[in-house]
Amino acid sequence: MDGDVVTVEKVIHAPPEAIFSLLADASRHPDIDGSGNVKLAKSGNPPRMTLGSTFGMSMKMGIGYSTVNTVIEFEENRRIAWQTSMPGFLGRIAAGRIWRYELEPAEGGTRVRESWDLSQDHQRRLLKMGGLPKKTQEVMEKTLDRIATLTETPA
Repeated sequence: MDGDVVTVEKVIHAPPEAIFSLLADASRHPDIDGSGNVKLAKSGNPPRMTLGSTFGMSMKMGIGYSTVNTVIEFEENRRIAWQTSMPGFLGRIAAGRIWRYELEPAEGGTRVRESWDLSQDHQRRLLKMGGLPKKTQEVMEKTLDRIATLTETPA
């Protein structure tokens, strides 16, 4: 892993509005997650995210845990990013990674760029070790494939 960011991209044959609508709906995140770790959106999440929105997820990677996420970037139909933390004391230790989606017009659809940004993560050094960055890249590619399946319309 060079630097603090892993990025993948794919041209999805769908309009940016359809893709962004999916990304801005936390209840749909289990549907798009390529890792299988996002199990359920917590109750009380906003129906549609905006800048500053917070939303919770029930996760499972070996053991169950919860995340609290805050939308830190939001440009309608162009960019959305949230920073992930854990509730309570664990939030001081395991917090700061950013999941970012950037959308731009492309031939035949929308270029979607997903980034896993560790530049502000408290565990940055640990997360960059071993095979986790490569595994995360593979999972992100699966996520973009799932977004394509959910948003593309037949030609």
